[in-house]
Amino acid sequence: MRVGKKYFVPALIATAAIALAGCAPTVDTGSSTGSGSDELAPVDISIITSQTGPLAAYGEAYLAGFDAGLDYATDGTGTVDGRELNIEITDDAGDADKAVTAAKDVIGQGKKIIIGTVSSGIALALAEQAEQNKVLYISGPAAADAITGVNGYTFRSGRQSYQDVATAGTFIGDPAGKSVLVFGQDTAFGQGNVAAATAVLGGQGATVTSLLVPEDATEFTPFAQQIVDAQPDLVFVAWAGATSGAMWEALSQQGVFDSVPVATGLGDISTYGAYGPASDKISFLNHYFGGATDNDANTAMVSFLEAEGKQADLFSPDGFVAAQMVVQAVREGGDDVDAMIAALEGWTFDSVKGSITVRAEDHAMIQPMFQVTLVADGASWAPSLITAVDADAVTPPTAE
Repeated sequence: MRVGKKYFVPALIATAAIALAGCAPTVDTGSSTGSGSDELAPVDISIITSQTGPLAAYGEAYLAGFDAGLDYATDGTGTVDGRELNIEITDDAGDADKAVTAAKDVIGQGKKIIIGTVSSGIALALAEQAEQNKVLYISGPAAADAITGVNGYTFRSGRQSYQDVATAGTFIGDPAGKSVLVFGQDTAFGQGNVAAATAVLGGQGATVTSLLVPEDATEFTPFAQQIVDAQPDLVFVAWAGATSGAMWEALSQQGVFDSVPVATGLGDISTYGAYGPASDKISFLNHYFGGATDNDANTAMVSFLEAEGKQADLFSPDGFVAAQMVVQAVREGGDDVDAMIAALEGWTFDSVKGSITVRAEDHAMIQPMFQVTLVADGASWAPSLITAVDADAVTPPTAE
């Protein structure tokens, strides 16, 4: 339940007597508050993510997934071994400076758990704060490979660019001798995909080049023409945000889909109709869509979101997994950050996408991915699963 930029998750019902964030005493799990009461001190958790700005839709899906995951991981109680979870949300608006200021503020209040953000650049900045201040940080949908292994205090709840690219590689067979062009935005996300394509496909013998455009670009016709002129064996598109529709329209208008094979990650629900007539000409790698899996966690998440009038979307699992990780960290680690980290390292658990393992060495999330196609659904398009790609087939190398 949300109140302004905060929501509180007590046992079963909301209470008007919740202590303000940062004001409650902090104790070890299982001990009393020291006032003679048997009531345990709440656990303060800060979520920093985009609620406004170009990635706001991703942030909203992440937060909705977190709500569902918390309900699932706590059996509907919203508590961990009797401890309430006081959760404060801060909007980073896609701005790293705002995010870092927020992180410093909540760390100054004594919070030891920070989660969230959909921006890779922001996640890396928050990871630095986590290491400097020795707090637990679990990043959100941010995909840059550099987040994995950046330090011992930083985890992730979603996939990373290597896993995207490795899944894309399953569409082209043997990459040896083929040319791959990465088309994306000149951001940490886009740069990360270039690096991943170079490592994954280049390491298998492909020649990898890139075409990165400014994040604030709104006219994409010249870039589409450059793709046609390059005539690669595969175009891997790495794109995020509100300009997705205009970008795909430009590629279609310039005949890119008639000239070269195109693979990309299937975006959120709002983008399903953005590919236009080329929808069935694109090979889609996929992190998640609502029908990708059929297991207890996915059923629970979909049902929870539908009851809230929402749909399971691309980054819903990232929030769901984050909630599971928070509950595991608090249940096993109490208020000790080192113990929380130990509780997460090497942990294997069942979630929306299936079995997931937090690799102990660098905190990579070992998880399955999906091949998907778009099929006509009346006047619109809907995803259809081709196959699940086994986690071992897309496992990133251990970060050094």
